[in-house]
Amino acid sequence: MVLHSDNGSPMKGATMLATLQKLGVMPSFSRPSVSNDNPYSEALFKTLKYHPGFPDKPFDSLESARVWVAGFQHWYNEVHLHSALKFVTPGQRHRGEDIVILEERQRLYEAAKAKQPERWSRKTRDWTPVGTVYLNPGKPVKKEVKLKQKAA
Repeated sequence: MVLHSDNGSPMKGATMLATLQKLGVMPSFSRPSVSNDNPYSEALFKTLKYHPGFPDKPFDSLESARVWVAGFQHWYNEVHLHSALKFVTPGQRHRGEDIVILEERQRLYEAAKAKQPERWSRKTRDWTPVGTVYLNPGKPVKKEVKLKQKAA
C-alpha cells in the first residue's frame, strides 16, 4: 500500500513516517517544486475542502468518516454540476444522459432567443456535449500563440 502526498512538513514528519512504517504503508511524495504533480487529486481535495458540509472537527470514528465520504461521493457524482461537463453531473455523463440533457438545453435556449431576440446580442450558449475533458490543459507554446495572432 502506498500513500501519495505533497511535500508538506506534516506528511514528511517523523511521527507520520513512523506511523506509516508501522502500518506497512510506503510513503510517496510529489516532485519538488511541481504544484500540479497530481492535478486530479488536487482538484478533488479542493472541492472536498470547500464543500459546505465539510466537517470543522475530526470524525468521531472511522465509520463516521466513511459515512461522510460516501455522502460526498454521491453529491460529487450525482448532484454537483460540473462546468467542464457543460453543467451536468459525472453520473449523467457516464450514463450517456448528458446528450439528451444538452439537446434539451439547446432547444430551450433557441426557443428563448426566437421568442425575445432583443435580449440576445450574440449566439446562444454552446450546449454541444464535450469530448475529452482535461484538467489544467497545457498552455499554448509561444509558436502556437504567434500563429493564432497571424491568423486573426
